[in-house]
Amino acid sequence: MIYAMQESIQNQLDRVSTSLRAFALKLTGNMVDAEDLYQDTAVRIITNADKYNAGTNFKAWAVTIMRNIFINNYRKKMRRGMIIDQTPNNYYLNSGDDNVDNDGESNVIYKELMSLVDSLAEDFRRPFMMAFEGYKYEEIAEELGSPLGTIKSRIFFARKKLQKLYEDQYMQKRA
Repeated sequence: MIYAMQESIQNQLDRVSTSLRAFALKLTGNMVDAEDLYQDTAVRIITNADKYNAGTNFKAWAVTIMRNIFINNYRKKMRRGMIIDQTPNNYYLNSGDDNVDNDGESNVIYKELMSLVDSLAEDFRRPFMMAFEGYKYEEIAEELGSPLGTIKSRIFFARKKLQKLYEDQYMQKRA
């Protein structure tokens, strides 16, 4: 009886194998992984043949098994990427609760960049700062009473001048 049921399962598996392989490829996106997934699914189907209810949709049952295997394998991969703390009392894991944000370095860099911006001529600095604050080119042109093309040019040249000032000031220090 069990042998006959496994033979029937094997026949049904053979009939849907093309569809299962295509579904495996769709899930994995890789032919080698798809074949592994198909084989894992086939083994699971054959070993659990007694759990299949005769007369129900075999293909749906097989696809569900394949999907579940894929999801479980994906979750295993994600867990493998986790950091495992092997220090006494999980020192590194437990020490992360007391982090203190320190924006000191970024504040210094911001202040230095703002001093470079302040060194620009007013005709370039004001449109640049307005663009930096989120104004649109049209709004800047209207506010300053200048043509749109002039505003775009001034912002472009302000960026170029700031880039040159930055390189002159900071790249020479590194060399």
